[in-house]
Amino acid sequence: MNPEGHPNWDTDVLIIGSGAAGLRAALAASEHANVTLITKTTLTESNTHYAQGGIAVVMNLDDTIALHIKDTCDAGAGLCDVEAVEMMVSEGIPRVAELLEWGANFDWEGTLPRFTQEAAHSRRRIVHKGDATGRETTDVLIQRVLNTERIHVLQNTFAIDLLTDADIAKARGETVTCYGVTAIVEGEVVCIRARATILATGGLGRVYPCTSNPKVATGDGFAAAWRAGCEMVDMEFVQFHPTTLYLDGAPNFLISEAVRGEGGKLINIRGERFMEKYHEKGELAPRDIVSRSNQKEMELTAFPCVYLDITHKPAEFIHERFPTISDTTRRYGLDISVDLIPVRPGAHFMMGGIRTNTDTETNLKGLYACGEVACTGVHGANRLASNSLLECLVYGTRAGTNAATFANSYQSSVISAQFQEGFEAATRHSLNDNRKLKTDDYSIEAIKDAIQETLWENVSIERNGEGLRQTLAELEDLTEHLEAVRATPEMTTISMIETVNMLDVALMITRSALMRTESRGAHYRADCPTQDDTNWHHRILITHDNSPEVIPL
Repeated sequence: MNPEGHPNWDTDVLIIGSGAAGLRAALAASEHANVTLITKTTLTESNTHYAQGGIAVVMNLDDTIALHIKDTCDAGAGLCDVEAVEMMVSEGIPRVAELLEWGANFDWEGTLPRFTQEAAHSRRRIVHKGDATGRETTDVLIQRVLNTERIHVLQNTFAIDLLTDADIAKARGETVTCYGVTAIVEGEVVCIRARATILATGGLGRVYPCTSNPKVATGDGFAAAWRAGCEMVDMEFVQFHPTTLYLDGAPNFLISEAVRGEGGKLINIRGERFMEKYHEKGELAPRDIVSRSNQKEMELTAFPCVYLDITHKPAEFIHERFPTISDTTRRYGLDISVDLIPVRPGAHFMMGGIRTNTDTETNLKGLYACGEVACTGVHGANRLASNSLLECLVYGTRAGTNAATFANSYQSSVISAQFQEGFEAATRHSLNDNRKLKTDDYSIEAIKDAIQETLWENVSIERNGEGLRQTLAELEDLTEHLEAVRATPEMTTISMIETVNMLDVALMITRSALMRTESRGAHYRADCPTQDDTNWHHRILITHDNSPEVIPL
């Protein structure tokens, strides 16, 4: 038992999150250490599981590593870390080959995978399984994880806060160390003590009302890392996917980039094809441009959506290539081989996140991050389509290997006195804070709605200084309201913590967006509509205790 009387248990490497990054990290770490993987709901509920398009990888005969690097950096609008991109592209080849060896049943054409085209790629380099590549990828990784003896999985386990020795370390002038997390398991707050911890918690799309992300994507990892003292970078760069399904009664659902890659055309309510007037590449322009173009056409026609048309392709090809989209839309009365698909932009991916190096290390000792919650700089200001799963495989592997090495630097049989002292201090601090987190569910849902509404209005596809300042003031008011409605009983509610996390994330995005007075990649300021390489060829860093600051690339 820990000093506060709450249960805890130990592990060498703790991994938080069960998307491709977390699963691949678990497999890599298990080669050298005992691993505990916790996930918010079930193993299959992650952004990866719902990914449709595919994995970008240099395997086609006419492709090269140099071309993939160039495409990635071009999409990133000058803010990519070239070293990190080179590592992702080159190491991605053996990672995908390994996935195929493990049984990933991607589509094939002869002796090679069937490569498809997606926006802003100069070659057909996307390997896929119909339009369910994410599900195929996670199925393979999950099966391998479940068959690995050294990996212990805890489902329905909600991570609350990272355990750190911040008070002790700061008093001694030392680097803060992470010792694991507090979490809710079966309604009880517990401590999971770890020699090394990996955050692989995925995205934050649910801070917006329209998103391709599942319900679990409330930004929990971003917020927990920020509260623990992690450096966060590029938080203004939220990518909006141009085509999410817009149908009464239908859930948030992505209409894959690959539909346009296979020839799908965007038209407005008047039946007019419009993308060619916005960009020379038309429907295959970068995502930020297509999203803004869709939004502009919706405004010009005073209609809440545009349409994606793939009906000129043979019905057999459409249903074979896009079975998930076909089946889902058919449940709501659409046959995409004959009907237009109503779509609108939705929040999709966060390019920014916890600042890491290429070894996935954060500024906290013993804490690593990979996948969407991390920011190595591979995506810059705008992610190239289908690079996300590649990043997860490459940097998930690196995170697992490096975390296991760090964990093994402790004595294998006993925990050092310094570790024990730091862990106990972290436990006392975190549990005392978490006892306050209980409030009325109705009030919490109202705050969640208010966060989503103000972000969608002023901090989404198009922004301006006045709207950003208005949202910042509203979020600060919500912070005060959230404090006011807190009660003081013993239980911690997941809904409450999710709301705190959403608010923390919303503030980081808004403050960073207000500071960047230019337009670049996914960040578009109508009052500063041009890219300013003289003053803004830099990144914005934000921490819990400091205002945003400009740092060099």
